Amino acid sequence: MDTKFCQSCGMPLTDKELFGNNADGSVNGDYCCYCYKEGAFTLDYTMDEMITHCVKFLDEFNKDSEVKYTKEEAIENMKQFFPTLKRWKTNV
Repeated sequence: MDTKFCQSCGMPLTDKELFGNNADGSVNGDYCCYCYKEGAFTLDYTMDEMITHCVKFLDEFNKDSEVKYTKEEAIENMKQFFPTLKRWKTNV
């Protein structure tokens, strides 16, 4: 099974408990519980603000990952990856 990623922060959605929920309480399959609750985004961020927020969790990510990123590498990777996510995708 392919891993789904939060379409806002890019977090892997590996467990049902990590999914956000819609206003009616149903599971939202696109966003994590940290980004999306009760049918709305929890953080009113721009994409750059979200990247700054996510890089705060780099040590936790590196602890559980085979590949260890520096802060600069992580930011650069997120700047490439985030525009592919549903929340940040622009119709150009």
